[in-house]
Amino acid sequence: MTREFRHDPVMVDEVVEALATTPQGVLVDATVGGGGHAAALLAASTSHRLIGVDRDPAAIEAAAERLAPFGARAQLVRARFDEVAAVLDELAPGEPFAGVLFDLGVSSPQFDEAERGFSYRFEAPLDMRMDPDDPHSAADVVNRWSEEALAELFSENGEPRFARRIARAVVAARPLQTTLELADVVRGAIPPAARQRGGHPAKRVFQAVRIAVNQELELLPVALERAASRLAPGGRAVVISYHSGEDRIAKRLFAEAAAGWCTCPPGLPCVCGAVPAMRVLTRGARMPSAAELAANPRSASARLRVAERLEAPWRAGGSGEEA
Repeated sequence: MTREFRHDPVMVDEVVEALATTPQGVLVDATVGGGGHAAALLAASTSHRLIGVDRDPAAIEAAAERLAPFGARAQLVRARFDEVAAVLDELAPGEPFAGVLFDLGVSSPQFDEAERGFSYRFEAPLDMRMDPDDPHSAADVVNRWSEEALAELFSENGEPRFARRIARAVVAARPLQTTLELADVVRGAIPPAARQRGGHPAKRVFQAVRIAVNQELELLPVALERAASRLAPGGRAVVISYHSGEDRIAKRLFAEAAAGWCTCPPGLPCVCGAVPAMRVLTRGARMPSAAELAANPRSASARLRVAERLEAPWRAGGSGEEA
C-alpha cells in the first residue's frame, strides 16, 4: 500500500473549465502530485488522454493509484517539469498537445511529512528536496552559502527588512542540522515586536531555502516556455502559483507571447512585424473563491493564469523548440 499522499487540488473547477474544452489531444499535468487535477480533467473529458509528470517518486506512486480507473488514458513519468518537451517526444510523438497545467509550490503531503524537512513545525533533518535523489539539500544551502548569498536569497523571497540579520545569525550558528534549529535561529534574529505580525517568523525563510534547493525560479521560465511553444493552436497553458516570483514569470511570458515579443517602444504603434503567439484569457490573476478559501485555507495564496496558443510560430531563439 502506498504511503498516504492525500492532497485536495486547488481551483480544480477553474482548471477543468480552462483545459477540458481544449481541442482533442494530450493534456500534460506537469506537477501531477497526488493526481487530483489529473483525475478531474480525465473525468470531465473523454476526448483527452493525460500525461502526468512529477519529480517526487511518492507523488508518482500516489497518482498511479488515483488514476488507475482511467487505464491507458493516464500515463505517469518521473521527471522535472522542464523536461515536458522530451516526455512528449517519447510518449506522444505526433499527437496534438492540447494543454498543460503547472500547479507550483509544495503540496500538503510534502509539508506534512515531517521527515522531508519542508516545515518549521516539525523536528526533521534540513532536506526540502522534491526529488530525494537530488544531490543538494537544504542543509547545503544553510551551511555552505555565504552570508551575502543567503541575505540576497531571503531578501528576494519576502524578508527584505531582516534578510541581513537572519543571514548573519544563520552563519554564526553553523552547523545547523534540523528544521527546528533553523526556525529558532530565524526567530532569534527578528526583533520581538516584528515577530507578532505575518505568521511564523521562519515561514518566508523556509520558503526561500526550498526554492533554492529545488531551483524552482530558475527552472520555471524554461519549463513554461518549452511547454507553451509546443501547444497546438487552441491549446492552453494554465499556471497556479503561490509565490510572487512564480506569478511574475507566468505573467511576463504570457504577456510577451501575446504581444509577439514586440520590440517597439511602449505606447507607439507596432512596426516591428510582431505577431501574437498566445492570447491571455485571464484578466489579472484569478484567485480562489470564498467557498474554497473557507474549505481549504492553504489555497489563500493561489493565483491562476491561463493563456491560449495561436497559429503564429513561437519566437526564434526562445527556450521552446519552435523557431
